Amino acid sequence: MTEWKREASRSTKPNSPSTKALSPGDFTSVLERNIDVLREKRQQEESRAGLQDRLAEAITRFSGSMMFVYLHLVLVGSWTFVNAGLIPGISPFDPTFVILATVASVEAIFLSTFVLISQNRAAAAADRRAELDLQTNLLSEHEITRLLSLTRAIAQRLGVDEAHDPSLNELEEHVAPEKVLEKLAEKENETETRGNGGR
Repeated sequence: MTEWKREASRSTKPNSPSTKALSPGDFTSVLERNIDVLREKRQQEESRAGLQDRLAEAITRFSGSMMFVYLHLVLVGSWTFVNAGLIPGISPFDPTFVILATVASVEAIFLSTFVLISQNRAAAAADRRAELDLQTNLLSEHEITRLLSLTRAIAQRLGVDEAHDPSLNELEEHVAPEKVLEKLAEKENETETRGNGGR
């Protein structure tokens, strides 16, 4: 990590999520820094995963590969040929294929469990990313609102007529996330009520 990246990683205040302005000041440096930080964060989360989670992830990854499909084609095909009596010199040991069905059922139970474990970890990571997106968007909204207020003040100082546009008054107000959630819940309830009433 270069010196300016180390400087950028230091917060302007203790325990603050913000960072100081990057020295190069160009978009490429900011993008590179964000990619590196997110990659390191993901690697740290993977290294903190327990043995059970890593085992479930490895099994899920293997069961979703073509090698897993080829392996099963060979095993099931061989099992079928042997127990159908198509291979001379080898006597069938599962002529009714009951054992094969039992093995497949048990395998499906374990594989579905491993997949669910991996999906739970993926869902938790997705929730964290969604929370990060939400907080970033709220911060961006606050910054844009502040910039609008400053720009409007400058326009008023310069005598620009658009600075007195009444629609800017509402745009200068900050968004309240809890009120947005309440509105969404109300709309969903209204939709469900209409849907139940139409039945």
